[in-house]
Amino acid sequence: MKTRLVYTLFFSLCSLLSFAQESKEGNKKEKWKYEPNFMVGVDVLNLGLSFFSDRQMYQGFISSKINGNIHGIIEGGFEKNIYQKNGYDAKVNGPFLKLGTFYMLAKDAENEFNGFYAGGKVAGSFYSQEYMSVPVRGYGGSNSSVAFPSSSQSSYWIEGVIGGRVQLFESNFFIDVNLQPKYMVFTTKQDDIQPMIVPGFGRSSSKFNMGFAWNIAYKF
Repeated sequence: MKTRLVYTLFFSLCSLLSFAQESKEGNKKEKWKYEPNFMVGVDVLNLGLSFFSDRQMYQGFISSKINGNIHGIIEGGFEKNIYQKNGYDAKVNGPFLKLGTFYMLAKDAENEFNGFYAGGKVAGSFYSQEYMSVPVRGYGGSNSSVAFPSSSQSSYWIEGVIGGRVQLFESNFFIDVNLQPKYMVFTTKQDDIQPMIVPGFGRSSSKFNMGFAWNIAYKF
């Protein structure tokens, strides 16, 4: 149910950003004209790395100019990953969603979508996790482990974004590269165990993390 709500919210907001309209006065009524004003991108870096690592992450974004140098952005995706370290053996999978804005700090005089930007987003993930092994200290200091069944969890964080965009030749395609410093705000826990991995956030043994995206985008 939570996953269905995330997708419903994502596609609803996509629809809002996909249509930019301006009014024109007529003789007796107001007319509306459709003018595309959005960009759609796919993270090809993490998509490529999915073929060579345990982390499989697929993510993309839709952004739209709101006013002046301010742009709104929606990011969404799905991640499947495993964690095997320090006696832990866990796996997670689930979708994530990010909503935010960014400001064009510097842009090309001939193309306002070329330039550098910075901004922030709020993010959340509803995912399934399973612990095959969690280390515990037994009697007399001996080490042992316990397993926990699959459960549904959720996590929420904020993240900054610092990046740049450049147009590919004279086409509508752009390269969009950005860094994403992240801070975990809240996460649910299974039996008071801190989640090892959160889809969209990465390893969560620390509240801080850093993400990176290399996108190919198309401007409509």
